[in-house]
Amino acid sequence: MLKEGQAAPDFTMKTDGGGTVSLKDLRGKKVIVYFYPKDDTPGCTKEACGFRDAIGEFDEARTEIIGVSRDSVAKHDKFKAKFELPFALASDEDGTVTEAYGTWVEKSMYGRKYMGIERATFLIDENGVIEKIWRKVKVPGHVDAVLQEARGS
Repeated sequence: MLKEGQAAPDFTMKTDGGGTVSLKDLRGKKVIVYFYPKDDTPGCTKEACGFRDAIGEFDEARTEIIGVSRDSVAKHDKFKAKFELPFALASDEDGTVTEAYGTWVEKSMYGRKYMGIERATFLIDENGVIEKIWRKVKVPGHVDAVLQEARGS
């Protein structure tokens, strides 16, 4: 299990729009990597739109945002366009990044157990070190908490 103060696992993933994103290429900036279960579902949409609505404040804090799920790039393209999301959505279809960050977990719904992404957010500092981890995220108030940490307040 990753802990605050550890080096963040590096990654390179495909993103919406046919791009790629690598953690090492973002050195010198703070990076928010938030893991969410599925594009265009109620909680995931609220979370993404919360980050979207605060993008100016994250820019002022020199903080990049990357949303990660196991959805395909094509699904990310539709989700991003539908909600005008101004940050990268990375596709971890093979699950290597969700495994590395410990967000691929056993879940339970209506007594049925299955594997899925635990909603979690990681604030990574300019040197690639995990500054703060939020696990089992509840969407209301989450973006504000992340923004406060990114600002260092």
